[in-house]
Amino acid sequence: MSKLTLDRILQSQGFGTRKGCREMITDGEVAVNGEIVSNFKLAFETTGLELTIFGESWPYREHVYIALNKPANYECSRKPSHHPGVLKLLPEQFNWREVQPVGRLDHDTTGLLLMSDDGAFIHAQSSPKRHVPKVYVAMTAEPVSDELIALLLAGVQLNDEPAPLAAVHCQKLGENELEIVLEQGKYHQVKRMLAAAGNHCAGLRRSEIGGLKLAEMDLPEGEWCYLSEAQMALLLGVK
Repeated sequence: MSKLTLDRILQSQGFGTRKGCREMITDGEVAVNGEIVSNFKLAFETTGLELTIFGESWPYREHVYIALNKPANYECSRKPSHHPGVLKLLPEQFNWREVQPVGRLDHDTTGLLLMSDDGAFIHAQSSPKRHVPKVYVAMTAEPVSDELIALLLAGVQLNDEPAPLAAVHCQKLGENELEIVLEQGKYHQVKRMLAAAGNHCAGLRRSEIGGLKLAEMDLPEGEWCYLSEAQMALLLGVK
């Protein structure tokens, strides 16, 4: 178990600078396990620590693991250039503690996005060596044909790639809709694969990552939630 002074605890949770955190504490805005604490030098065990800050419950978390149902026209970047960043959809505290997306979705792509401030988790989920399957639903400009499905499963050659890239699974969902499962994470991969196969992506949504299904999360577009222990175990492959 680790002990930290209260000002360091607040800073670790994303409540600003050390000076600002100390002011919050001395102003009586912070309670620890239900009791107001005004001495920022007091140290507490962080395991199971329950904070109340400005009247709102804030359980201590060493790291945060988040699922976001990303809407269109948000960039997966801490320094967006043309559209708002996805951090605009989260509490400001997550920006302070440098939460970042696990991989990226194009600004116009919607759906499941993982976010965290745990570098090891981010690396594990985005490393191509782990072959984490990601499921996408694509709307196509032209009807989905058997030939298109066959090409995507066999592999298509993309510019700047040494070998063809193939879908792990692909099936038709509707006249102009298909589901495609990938284990890589190449730039604009679904869109480029569809173009290389003779079609065009008219809309794209990620529905699943590593067995974690957006449809089972009751998460409206633009909303986020903490990942549960069971969801984390699923992503990390823990039985």
